[in-house]
This record gives sequence, C-alpha cells and structure tokens, in this order.
Amino acid sequence: MIRTIALAYSGGLDTSIIVPWLKERYGARVICVAADIGQGEELEGVRAKAIASGADECYVEDLRQEFVEKFVWPTLRAGAIYGRKYLLGTSMGRPLIARRQVEIARQVGADALTVVPARATTRSDSSLRMRRLLRIFRSSRRGASGTFGVVRMRLPTLNHIVSR
Repeated sequence: MIRTIALAYSGGLDTSIIVPWLKERYGARVICVAADIGQGEELEGVRAKAIASGADECYVEDLRQEFVEKFVWPTLRAGAIYGRKYLLGTSMGRPLIARRQVEIARQVGADALTVVPARATTRSDSSLRMRRLLRIFRSSRRGASGTFGVVRMRLPTLNHIVSR
C-alpha cells in the first residue's frame, strides 16, 4: 500500500495537476521535490503553488553550488557541448535532481517516487532518463529505509510510479 509519494515537481501544469490525481488515486500524501539548479525566477512561488495544488509538503532544494562544482565544470572541461552551442544544462542536472528526490523520499518515509513525463507524453526522452536515474538511486543505498520497486499506472500523462 502506498501511503506517501515523492513527486519531482517543476511547478508547471503537468506536475501541478498530477498532485490531486495522485492523492485521489492512491489516497496517499504527496511530497513535492523541486530543485534549484539556477533557474532563477522560474522557482519563485513554486512551494506555494505545490501546496495550493494539494501537496502535503514541498521541498525546494538549493543545489546550485553542487551542480556547478560536480556537474557543470566537469562537463565543460570535457567539452560536452551539443552542436557547439548548447551546454546541456537540463541533462546535466537530472542525476543530481533524481538523487536528491530519492534522499528526500527516504527522509520523509515515502513509499513511492514519481516523475511526470515532459510534454505530456509517456515516452519523452526526459522522462525516460529521469525514470532510469530514479531506478539507479532507489537501490543504491540499501538500509533500514529499504528500496523502491515499480508500480504501473494507466494515465495519459503518467504511466508509472516507482514504489517501495
């Protein structure tokens, strides 16, 4: 039985409307996790929006310094620039965001993790990458909190959650 779900939350339409659906469908608490990796104004009011959407709590994590030190600088030193003009900031941030989501899920005793696919498709590259990262991090630190398994859901904008 799923009692608490940790949702990767952006504050966008997809993640905001899925909060009440998850609560209704699972009768579970929904804990939103938003990561600040340098978006600036984009995250203003994100916590209030999550709570207004029905979230029981929203963590807005300041990951900027770790993002720059452990992801941006090594990527730039390696010359990983797509098409000689794009720094791949979103893809660089995914591992850090997924790891922190799992850490918070364990901290609050969540039974499940979820990510809403980008562009409301269940097979977008972004959502597939995030789900793979969640699977990696959910089992990387076994201990008293256990690991997360997989539960499949049928919904056009969300086709699964990762659960304990």
